Amino acid sequence: MSFIHAGLTQERPKPVLKVTPDQRVFRGETVTLTCDIQRAGDIRWRYSWFKHGNTFYPYPTTTAEFSFTAYVSNSGEYSCRGERSDSQRSDISAAVTLTVSDLPRSTLTVTPDRPVFTGETVNLKCVIESDHSDWRYEWYKDSVMLQTSDRYTVNRDTLTIRGATESDQGQYWCRGHRDERPKSSRSSSAVSLSVKDSPTSTLTVTPDSPVFTGETVNLTCVLESHSDWRYEWYKDSVMLQTSDRYTVNRDTLTIRGATESDQGQYWCRGQRDERPQSSQDSNRINLSVNGQISVFSILSFLLAACPYLLSTVVLLFKCCRARVTSTEDHSQFAVTEEQTSS
Repeated sequence: MSFIHAGLTQERPKPVLKVTPDQRVFRGETVTLTCDIQRAGDIRWRYSWFKHGNTFYPYPTTTAEFSFTAYVSNSGEYSCRGERSDSQRSDISAAVTLTVSDLPRSTLTVTPDRPVFTGETVNLKCVIESDHSDWRYEWYKDSVMLQTSDRYTVNRDTLTIRGATESDQGQYWCRGHRDERPKSSRSSSAVSLSVKDSPTSTLTVTPDSPVFTGETVNLTCVLESHSDWRYEWYKDSVMLQTSDRYTVNRDTLTIRGATESDQGQYWCRGQRDERPQSSQDSNRINLSVNGQISVFSILSFLLAACPYLLSTVVLLFKCCRARVTSTEDHSQFAVTEEQTSS
């Protein structure tokens, strides 16, 4: 093949097509095709681009470079050709195969299974299907990237939420980044995290507080769900241990022979092997213990009070008798005076 220029017969130039960054790229990367033609003088070329021998871009470009964002559908054989201002053309370059691979897949898993309960620890793991291990992980909740804190900690591919609350509910997803190609993974599918309140526990006391020394006190921990609970009992934030005086029968703590040392703030909580593994803490109840009023104490009080009572009765008797005597004298005097006047 040849074309005539300035009376001379010349071979058509053969362009060389180059691909940047590589002939194997990943979805989302920018691919640049460069059509390199050995030029003579100040000849200006326009460039046409082909995929599988068909025009890839409808209009010739005035620059030797053509860039586009790669998608898997862009995979194929590419070539180029130059055209001079005098309508003479170069040969078509040898075809170069471009392979566009999808980004590594990210999958988000959540432990424990949803829903989670308030107070539980939740682990979200970002699994990236890749031969590479140098990923940096990004974590998102409702499209906002999460920052590490006392409750949100990251250990490589795992985000841990400690002490889950209802505010942790939302849509979570993850993505990986690295310095080399591929520089990013695909974003994982969003996982919806729901947080439910742990079962409620209620503490009741029989008899009602205050109780008296020597009495038997029953504290019952009522839980609204499940039946396989183990009960924990606390007094002033210290967990109680069973003893001769403190006995436990399923949901009831019994205090035998109450003393003033048993006074304090009591509460309970349930534990079990399955989820939910813990209940909420119960309400706090203040138990007060009063000294017992015995019959002997009552008799002692009465005996001690008798002299004072006797003195009071005598004084009242004397006052009443004096008043009666005074009234009788006054009446007798009135009668005598009336007889004298007559």
